[in-house]
Amino acid sequence: MKSDPWVPMVRKAVRARRPISSRGRTEGGEAGFTLLEMVCVLAIVAMLAAVAWPRFPSQTSRPRLEAYAIEVAALLKADRTAALVRYGAVNAVVDARSRTVRSGSGPWVVQVPHDVVFDALLPQRCNGRAALSTISFFASGTSCGGTIRLTRLGSAVEVRVNWLTGGVDIVAKNLL
Repeated sequence: MKSDPWVPMVRKAVRARRPISSRGRTEGGEAGFTLLEMVCVLAIVAMLAAVAWPRFPSQTSRPRLEAYAIEVAALLKADRTAALVRYGAVNAVVDARSRTVRSGSGPWVVQVPHDVVFDALLPQRCNGRAALSTISFFASGTSCGGTIRLTRLGSAVEVRVNWLTGGVDIVAKNLL
């Protein structure tokens, strides 16, 4: 009888696949990552994150922009209420350069961050006098009116003061 020529080759292949040591290593390589390899990968990921982190937007978001508008409106409403209660004029000071709105009836100030565009449309004269950079409220409930606009990344929020009623409204707009 003839013996099959393929039988010895199969036996050799089976022997070659057996592990050499008890750690599970084979002739082809290791079965896992070393601590040094893991530390190197983590270091590379950390460097990439350090470079990319400043590129993420950390500026004022749309909800925060609306929150600034609500703060300004609350300050102006408090000044209107103070004018009605005191039976006298109260002037809120709007300073576009320093990006602030300062209450005329108390210590309240709203400071808007520098990444927000701050525009104020105010009257030049009010009750026959120069209005300068103020929004005036009177004991009758009226005011000189004005609009403060906060803009950031295609979103705008306007705080409008009606001259006839002294009412304060917030209007949100999309500029895109």
